Amino acid sequence: MKIALAQQNYIVGDFEHNVGKIISAISTAKTKGACLVVFSELSVCGYPPYDLLCRTDFIQKCLTAVEQVAKHCIGISAIVGAPSPNPELLGKPLLNSAYLLSEGKIQSTHHKALLPSYDIFEEARYFEPNHNFTIANLNGKRIAITISEDLCDDQPMRRNKISPMAELKKLNPDLVINIAASPFSFDNYSQRIAVFADNAKRYGLPIISVNQVGANTDLIFHGGSVVYNANGFLSKSLNLFVEDIQVVDTESRGVIDSKIQFEPNDYIAQIHDALVLGIRDYFQKSGFTKATLGLSGGLDSAVTLALAQKALGSQNLRVLLLPSQFSSQHSIDDAVALADNLKVKYDVVNIKDSFDTINQGLEPVFDDLPNDLTEENIQARIRGLMLMALSNKLGYLLLNTSNKSEAAVGYGTLYGDMCGALAVLGDVYKTDVFKLAHYINREVEVIPINTIVKPPSAELRPDQKDSDSLPDYAILDAILREYIENQRSVNEIIALGFDAEVVAKAIRLVNANGHKRFQSAPILRVSSKAFGLGRKMPLVARF
Repeated sequence: MKIALAQQNYIVGDFEHNVGKIISAISTAKTKGACLVVFSELSVCGYPPYDLLCRTDFIQKCLTAVEQVAKHCIGISAIVGAPSPNPELLGKPLLNSAYLLSEGKIQSTHHKALLPSYDIFEEARYFEPNHNFTIANLNGKRIAITISEDLCDDQPMRRNKISPMAELKKLNPDLVINIAASPFSFDNYSQRIAVFADNAKRYGLPIISVNQVGANTDLIFHGGSVVYNANGFLSKSLNLFVEDIQVVDTESRGVIDSKIQFEPNDYIAQIHDALVLGIRDYFQKSGFTKATLGLSGGLDSAVTLALAQKALGSQNLRVLLLPSQFSSQHSIDDAVALADNLKVKYDVVNIKDSFDTINQGLEPVFDDLPNDLTEENIQARIRGLMLMALSNKLGYLLLNTSNKSEAAVGYGTLYGDMCGALAVLGDVYKTDVFKLAHYINREVEVIPINTIVKPPSAELRPDQKDSDSLPDYAILDAILREYIENQRSVNEIIALGFDAEVVAKAIRLVNANGHKRFQSAPILRVSSKAFGLGRKMPLVARF
């Protein structure tokens, strides 16, 4: 059987756009000789729709879209994803479903059993898990149709005792088709691939999985749709971070006997491509075209600008250099050199006079109190004010440049350098920001080398360095990974060999700054545990 894998980029709630893409892919697959074309999970409405699923008009549009697509399935069949009403009186009103379309109508529906309710996922909030398993019959083949996590037998992912693959195996299928909307995270990409290989080998069935591509706000979907033969070997993989459509013949010896080795790309390259896609789709899908940021001459703003230039083009960027009396000349020179390298328009606005004016205005209030963090925050807020003014006046959406290390320990100013509509590096630790800079410079020096090698500094007071307030980033990031991603306790982290005082300070800062992160911009998620929806912690608690 010739099956087309249609890996597409959808917009949540844009039915005209999504249905148009699906119909176009059906036509393409038909010209390629496919008898079946497979689309990803919730493809007609886009993933994740969140509380749009609570609206009856949204569900009706989903059902209408499925019927519209079905009319184009003449001489070819298709599998699309959409919610469907739960026919049972008990439980949630919806099922997360795969529709088999053929001969101009819906032939059968198949529902998701394992509903993820961890990290960023909340499917149990909307959907009832499936308990009844059926096989689709198409062109003399018995097809087990599964949805995303239904391939996973891990107990933590289950909300019931059922193993969908084990249940479907009892029905003697010839192959498995899995439709998915699995977001990218660099630290579990290989694990996802291993799930396919393990299931194909364990059940002796070929598996075809089609994954969504594209970014919807904070979530980035990498595509990477795959075909595994019954021996558990990779037969074909589609491209990462781009739309793709390819046809496989399940009867060909190339698929049956293939033993392609899975070779994961360097994780920094994956993060780079994911962030570029995340920026591009955030702008295109929200109707914006132009971006701005504060270019300081430091590493984070440099990497953010390079990524934004790749995503949006130089012509759609305009940045501000906002030096104060504490800014070094080499930082200004580095910022100018980077803007010139990327052919990005920039303006220099010195904030010294604004800073002096505010200090003079507050002098009667502050009396003779010495300078402290307050004056540093004033500078950051002046910069935030000016960047937001440019955004308002000229229509440039402001990008936030804070990294995950800073966000974790609260090393940032609310309504200052934390301003922005999108946090590009908010899920990238500082040590990986350095690696991203070197990756960006892999062919030619885009980011001035001085920006990369000089000691990190906010330059908010004379001779300031990040190391004055924080541990070395290599140590800090290692501690943060254990606490945030691996969810280890303070004592467990200390037992790994870290200095007890350093660990205690780092974790205390993380716990004390949740209120800042709660108010921060949406963060492009590239790891398995990003701040935001994936890490819900109480703001007022003792732990």
